Amino acid sequence: MFGAVRVRLGEVCEAVRGTRVVKNQLDRENGFPVYQNCLTPMGYYSQSNRKCGVYVIVGGAAGEIGYSHIPFWAADDCLTISDSDLLNNRYAYYCLMSKHELIKGFVRKASVPRLSKSAILDLQINLPSLSEQERIVSILDKFEALSNSITEGLPKEIELRRKQYEYYRDLLLTFGKA
Repeated sequence: MFGAVRVRLGEVCEAVRGTRVVKNQLDRENGFPVYQNCLTPMGYYSQSNRKCGVYVIVGGAAGEIGYSHIPFWAADDCLTISDSDLLNNRYAYYCLMSKHELIKGFVRKASVPRLSKSAILDLQINLPSLSEQERIVSILDKFEALSNSITEGLPKEIELRRKQYEYYRDLLLTFGKA
């Protein structure tokens, strides 16, 4: 109808800090992934405190942005973006990723790097209609899947070309024996 409007992220959603868990409460393999101060789970917990969605690390690897497709536990150095009637959560993820370098610039360098909640909520984003957000997410998800399959498929492709090379090399070097 009217197109996208420019808004502060905090005008269309909330950012909620996670709840602390300690390592002796965690399992190495079973349960829900626990995100604390990096994009790699620090372990697995018997419960989740978030549905799938976007999260931002605010301590340690502060400024890193992740998305979980499954329920997870957000620990205290993990800020999650709440669902909203105006904002598709996956769209919020892509908006944050497009501002990744800017977000990294807001990180306070100290013994433990920190990122404030307000730095995230004050970010300006373009907010189209929900249907347009879903269309954009669909396109970006396809690009992401394609780029991931390229990185996964590249080693296999290299191996196939190596075998093809070896076959033709051996064929060329065995001329006259056929």
